[in-house]
Formats: sequence, C-alpha cells, structure tokens
Amino acid sequence: MTDTVSEFVAPDDQADPSPEAATVEQELIDQLVEQARSKGLQLTGEGGPLRQLTKAVLEPSATAGLLHQLAREIE
Repeated sequence: MTDTVSEFVAPDDQADPSPEAATVEQELIDQLVEQARSKGLQLTGEGGPLRQLTKAVLEPSATAGLLHQLAREIE
C-alpha cells in the first residue's frame, strides 16, 4: 500500500475572509474564551474547549477525506 499526503487548499470563497467575517469569527472566539474562563475551565488540555473545537472541526474533514480516498481507490 502506498501512503499519500495531499495538501488541503481552502476554497476561493474562504481563502480570504471579509473584514466582517473576521470580526464575527473573533467575536465567537472571544465568547468561547470568556465562557470557559467564567466557568473556571482551562482552555487547553483534556476536556478543554480548544480540544473540543479542534475535534469538531477536524473529524468531519478527516471523514470526508477518507471517503474521497476510498472512492478514488474503488474507481
């Protein structure tokens, strides 16, 4: 079996977010950080919001990548 690594390239519409989108993203980040701190949670580490957010973002991407690779191998 040959392992391959493909580089992720963001779609053009997500490559350079508008200033408004960047502001919304920063506001969401600020809210998450404030909520974690107000509850006395560490941002990183086991059960921290950073770990949860990373998992929520990466799992669907990894699944889609695996499905794409399987489809290519079946062809």
